Amino acid sequence: MSARTGRRDYSAWLARLAVAAVFAVNIECALAFVLRPDRYAGGLELAGVPGQTAVRGLGIAFLMWNATYPPVIWRPKENRTLFAVVLTQQTVGLAGEAWLRLGLPVGHTALASTLERFAVFDAAGLVVMAAAFVALHFSKGGPPK
Repeated sequence: MSARTGRRDYSAWLARLAVAAVFAVNIECALAFVLRPDRYAGGLELAGVPGQTAVRGLGIAFLMWNATYPPVIWRPKENRTLFAVVLTQQTVGLAGEAWLRLGLPVGHTALASTLERFAVFDAAGLVVMAAAFVALHFSKGGPPK
C-alpha cells in the first residue's frame, strides 16, 4: 500500500492477468493445432498430410510466438520492454490477419471465417494487454530501478 495515497497498486496484477489470459488461449490453440491438426485443416482450406503438417507448423509458430509471455507474466514491471515486444507481436499478428482477410478472393468462406476469428481474438487481446501496459506505465513507483 502506498503511504502517500493509501491505495494499493494493482497494475502488476492487472498486467499478469491480461497477459496470462491471452497466453492461455494462445497455448490452447497452439496445442490443438499441433495435436489435432485434422480438426483445423478444413478451416484453413487445407487437406491431407500436407494440410495437417501446415496446421502443425502454425501450432509450432504459435508456441514460438508465445515464448515471450511467461517473463512478462512473472514480472511485468521488470519486463516492460519485453511487454512492449508482446504488444508488437500481437499488433503484427492482427495486421497480418487483416491484410490476409482483405486480400482473400470471394468464395473462401471457411478461410475467411477462420481469419476473422483470429483477428477478433487478437484485437481483443491487444486492447486488454495494451490497457494493462498503460496502467502499468502510469502506476506508482515508475520504471523499475
